[in-house]
Parts: sequence; structure tokens; C-alpha cells
Amino acid sequence: MSITRILFICHGNICRSPMAEFIFKDLLRSRGLEGRFYIESAAVSTEEIGNSIYPPAKRCLNAHGIPYDKNKTARQITRADYDRFDLIIYMDRMNLRWLRHIIPDDPQNKVKLMMSYTGRDRDVADPWYTGDFETTFRDIMEASRMLLKDII
Repeated sequence: MSITRILFICHGNICRSPMAEFIFKDLLRSRGLEGRFYIESAAVSTEEIGNSIYPPAKRCLNAHGIPYDKNKTARQITRADYDRFDLIIYMDRMNLRWLRHIIPDDPQNKVKLMMSYTGRDRDVADPWYTGDFETTFRDIMEASRMLLKDII
């Protein structure tokens, strides 16, 4: 059995993409599927490299009982990640614009918009600007469930 490798990305890798990483890992764990997947998250920018998950994102994950790696720090996606991952899932269209500077093309159709898994062609709102981590959590949870359903 091969392992499916998924990379979630957002602007800074301190809010949405680490939330998606740990929400998805929790879904896998609850279904006994963690051995079939490798999950990471990364940023398209360099702004937050080395910083840990944003405290309000941690509080949101804690409030929902989602465990996360307290040592997780932001990193930037690299060109090599395209070959390392089966799916690269971005949170909003601005992420895609930035991503195209690092990974100019997608010949294997690996790059997907997170909310596209829900059948809605829209962005996951950035709680860094909205302050609304609950809405972001709900969007990511819904999309993660549909992504998992789509894969298995």
C-alpha cells in the first residue's frame, strides 16, 4: 500500500495550513488511517519562517480537541515539494499566485484549492485578517472530510 502525501499551504504557515495539517491528521487518527498518509504544511511566503503556530489558531485547535505538534514551525514550500507530495492544497487564490513563483506549472494536476473539495469554488478566509478562527476551522474541517472521502 502506498502512502498518500499531502501538503497544505497558506501565506505564512502559522494559521490556516497548520490548522489543516492537524485537523486532517486528527481525522486520519480517528479512522485508523494515519499509516496511509504523510501530512505537512508550508507557506508561500518567507515572512513567518521559523515561527510557531499563531496563538489564536492554537486556542481554536485546543477548543476542538485537535492535538498539534507544539514544535511545529513555519517553513516555505520549495520546488522539490512538488515531487515529494501527491497533493498540494492551497487556502486562497493569492496563495496560488505566490505558489506560481516557486512552482510555475502543475503538469500532474496536484495543486488544488481547499474549498473545491466541498463543491464550492471559494477561498478559506484568512483569520489573520478576519480574526474569525471558528469560521476558518469549520471550512477546513468540512473540506478535510470531503478530501478524505474523495481519496479513500
